[in-house]
Amino acid sequence: MEACRFLAALLLSDKRMLATAESCTGGLIAAACTDLAGSSDWFERGFVTYSNQAKAEMLGVAAQLIESHGAVSEAVARAMAQGALQQSRAQVSVAVTGVAGPGGGSADKPVGTVWFAWGLPSGITSEVQHFAGDRAAVRAATVAHALGRLVALLLDARAVL
Repeated sequence: MEACRFLAALLLSDKRMLATAESCTGGLIAAACTDLAGSSDWFERGFVTYSNQAKAEMLGVAAQLIESHGAVSEAVARAMAQGALQQSRAQVSVAVTGVAGPGGGSADKPVGTVWFAWGLPSGITSEVQHFAGDRAAVRAATVAHALGRLVALLLDARAVL
């Protein structure tokens, strides 16, 4: 994936490491990153926190946060990104939580709803996306967006300096 190559170059030049916190993608973001030879120089670790209990135990996401907002929410995505930074030696993180389908959707959170959060030295940024297609398409789009947007955020941060 081309975004991974750009991401690797940016992280290496800034001497930063990445941690991922994934729910709906089940580790696909980490897999995309570690498909590149030499990724151990910039990829620190990945957390696959598919269950709410895993989010709490591995990333420190408060059960109260999940109960009040739901696992697929901005608040939980942001807490996942922060938790990935706190539970690793990385300076950059990406977190995703969503409804990949085919079931599990609701009127408020239909299949294809994914919340993203990126942890950067400047703070946490988050957004929601709605992807069309089957489970595989939603997960692939999530991986592409998570990495592509992280590259853009890192480039934006450099432009400010």
